[in-house]
Amino acid sequence: MITDLEFDGAEEMREAAHHAADRIAWLRGEADAAGVPVVYVNDNRGQWHSERSRLIEHAMREGGSGRDLVRRIEPRKDDFFVIKPQFSGFYSTNLPVLLPKLSATRLILTGVSADICVLFTAADAHMREYDLWVPSDTVAGSDRQRTRWALEIMEQSMHAETRATTDLSLADWIARSEQP
Repeated sequence: MITDLEFDGAEEMREAAHHAADRIAWLRGEADAAGVPVVYVNDNRGQWHSERSRLIEHAMREGGSGRDLVRRIEPRKDDFFVIKPQFSGFYSTNLPVLLPKLSATRLILTGVSADICVLFTAADAHMREYDLWVPSDTVAGSDRQRTRWALEIMEQSMHAETRATTDLSLADWIARSEQP
């Protein structure tokens, strides 16, 4: 979600991305209250020598298309930040090392693009046996039908929960894991 919104299909996803950002910001507040760590996994967008501050600075530059979006969900200093070179958050990143250090067994995936990056990250998380929640109102894509299909694949093939944050609270999702 830390993006300049300057890529093929960005204009088509702009409205959905802004809506998702609002729900992500709300969910991040719930995560903070529950003591759940927040991990940003962000595409390097071809900036191979980049790092966190440069990616954020680029996305928030004056006149940039992604500025308002990023302003809503800008990473805080204590949030974790992983830069990915490709579609999956697990591919060639330190995420597979970080998550066990955080004692994570369950993941909430949000972001763009639902039918590529979110889907591929969900598949890799599923293969690693993480329990998944991909709230449908926290993901966006350039095509609504493809976003629906991606959510259906995650729900049916990866057993991901896909209810929106308005239909399932973080507290209820956490409590579900504590039931025998």
